[in-house]
Amino acid sequence: MAYEVHVLYDGFSKMTENGMEANCSCTLIKGPKKIIVDTMTAWDKELIIEGLARHGVTCEEIDYVVCTHGHSDHIGNNNLFMNAKHIVGFSVSFKNTYFIHPFETGEPYIIDEDVKVIPTPGHTLSDVSVIVKTKSDGIFAITGDLFEREEDIKDPHLWQHVAGSDEPGLQRQNRNRVLQLADWVVPGHGPKFQVTQKMKQDVEDILNNSDNQFHYI
Repeated sequence: MAYEVHVLYDGFSKMTENGMEANCSCTLIKGPKKIIVDTMTAWDKELIIEGLARHGVTCEEIDYVVCTHGHSDHIGNNNLFMNAKHIVGFSVSFKNTYFIHPFETGEPYIIDEDVKVIPTPGHTLSDVSVIVKTKSDGIFAITGDLFEREEDIKDPHLWQHVAGSDEPGLQRQNRNRVLQLADWVVPGHGPKFQVTQKMKQDVEDILNNSDNQFHYI
């Protein structure tokens, strides 16, 4: 199967005198199934429609909506996708029907052999990430706020305190796991970034040295 990952809009976050200004990354996964990940705020309807149109996709064609967690900047336009199954954090539904899936035990939700939704709690206790095998660019992890942006690899204050974390220890474990398996990460509030060999080696060092279990990653 052949999938492409298109980031429709890069997320951002910044502190202002009035509080935080933020919006999430919004991503189209295009292939045998059409999937949108994180639907921005309720004021972004036209942006999403326009972003999909650039790739020849309509809202009616989307098979799955995945929201990495339930915060308002990630779920604002779910109702554009009435033909899709919706996965919002650990909740899976279509119309009025809710499906039981054991994310809480670590079980991935398999869309097909190249796309799966995995539990990655930490930012909230029901966060998920989408793992995609692409035809030419390796493995993408679309993670929502598991990663705020690439800079938080070196500055954990960004994900622990600016973005906030319900369970920092668990989030750290899931960040390390994603860095091990992915070639690219689409974070919640910044441009996609490539996972370098140094990032992977740092994670390997952590796993091999219990003294470093609280390493910055």
